[in-house]
Amino acid sequence: MSLTNSDIMQLRRIITAAEKLLAKAGLAEKVPRAGQKASSAKPSNSGKAKRNRRTGKELLAFRKMLKGERKRGVPVAQIAKAHGVSSAYIYQL
Repeated sequence: MSLTNSDIMQLRRIITAAEKLLAKAGLAEKVPRAGQKASSAKPSNSGKAKRNRRTGKELLAFRKMLKGERKRGVPVAQIAKAHGVSSAYIYQL
């Protein structure tokens, strides 16, 4: 069953009304929204390294290094994991 835009809008209005009722009753913090995980004390970036954007000469050197590793026969999955890039990025090169 596919939903039309008007059906989706009606469902969103129902959800909004339900959220307002829960907030009024004091239950809003206890019930996470659909598609969301329950809140935790951990920060969202827990343990992951900050993303770096490579530009200019650094990017050229990085790509050259990735191509060299690939030519030596290193598996794509291993390269992707070691350097924090997707396997699709490596295949794209």
